[in-house]
Amino acid sequence: MENMLAKLNREPRHFHAHETARFDALSGLPLASFKQRMWAITIDVLAIFIVKGLLGLHNHHDDNEGPMTVARLLMDGAEYIKELVESTLYFAVAVKLSKGQTIGKWFMKVRIVSLTHDEMGWWQSIERALGYGASLLEGGFGFLQFFINRNRQTVHDRIAETIVIDERPTARRLGDVDHEEPEIEIEPKALEA
Repeated sequence: MENMLAKLNREPRHFHAHETARFDALSGLPLASFKQRMWAITIDVLAIFIVKGLLGLHNHHDDNEGPMTVARLLMDGAEYIKELVESTLYFAVAVKLSKGQTIGKWFMKVRIVSLTHDEMGWWQSIERALGYGASLLEGGFGFLQFFINRNRQTVHDRIAETIVIDERPTARRLGDVDHEEPEIEIEPKALEA
C-alpha cells in the first residue's frame, strides 16, 4: 500500500490549459443563426422519417385498444428506446463521418466544431447526439438557450463542448486571418495614474 501511495505522490501534477490554443484558433469564426440550425434539425428529422418509412422501420402498434397492461407499457417503452437509439446513431455517425455535418447541416451550410479537438471524435459525437434529449427535456428551453449564451451554444453544444459555425460564402471571420491582436501602446503617464 505504501508503495502505491509513494508512486502517486512522487511527481506532482500540473494543470495544462490545452484548450487555449484551440480557442485562439476558433476565435472570430462566424456562428450559425438560430434559423439555420432549426432548419438543419428539421431536415434531419424529416430524413430520418423518410429513411425509416422507405425501409419499413415504423413499427406502430395498431392494437392500442383495450386496457393498459404492464406488457403493453413495456412494449411501448422498448419502442421508444429503439427510436432513441436509431436517432442517436444517425446523429452521432453523421457528425463523426462527415466531419461535423449531418444532411440538414450540409443543406444549411453549417458545421459542428469541437472546442477541444481539431475534429469531432466518436464519443463527442455521441455526447452531442444524446444532448439533443437534454435540450428537449427542459421543454425545449435547451434549444432556446441559443439566445442567452454568448457563443450561441445550446444545452447539447455545452454538453459536448461544441459550437456550430456558418460556412456560407458570405459568412466572414471576425478580425484578421492571422488572428493576431493589435499591439496597443500605452504611454508612461497612463501607467502612473
